[in-house]
Amino acid sequence: MLLACSGGEDKQKLFAELFTRHRNKLRAMVSLRLDRRVQARVDPSDVLQDAYLEASRRLEEYLKDPCMPLLPWLRRVTGQKLQELHRFHLGLRKRSASREISIHGVSVPHTTTQALARELLAHGPSPSAVAVQAELRERLEKALEQMEATDREIVALRHFEQLSSSEAAEALGIKKEAARKRYLRAMKKLGNVLAEMPGGMEGS
Repeated sequence: MLLACSGGEDKQKLFAELFTRHRNKLRAMVSLRLDRRVQARVDPSDVLQDAYLEASRRLEEYLKDPCMPLLPWLRRVTGQKLQELHRFHLGLRKRSASREISIHGVSVPHTTTQALARELLAHGPSPSAVAVQAELRERLEKALEQMEATDREIVALRHFEQLSSSEAAEALGIKKEAARKRYLRAMKKLGNVLAEMPGGMEGS
């Protein structure tokens, strides 16, 4: 659609509409990767605004040679802005393999175990006791920390960013079947933890 637009104003208007259409997926990407030390100073909406402005600035360059569909490209730009933000606020001058993972060929911050555990609990049954929920959140975080980074990313990409198996595999540069197996293995492990919650977990 963007390629068919001839006028610059119409192109930017359509781009704004497409960005809005993908906003929820991009926000999920940011929310799952925003370091908790930065969260008090930066909101995911701020990151998305910076990503929108940067993508808008680079739109013509992208359209000259669209090497990937629009959503993966927007995720790449958003990941770059998030990486820049982390390095600015946390003083990370050099890339750290323990903090970043490659998505669409660009290093972006890992999904945080705290955010992923929080989302998993939010989608599971709600324990009545605060102490029970805190204990389960701690156990979930430990289980997530023991996983390979790629397995955590698969859960984030498929379960919360709502990417398809093919899209997740492409994002991480692995085969579709490998992505499917990693996702099933990771969710089974986490499901075993969630199943111990009062009332169990539906579908476990």
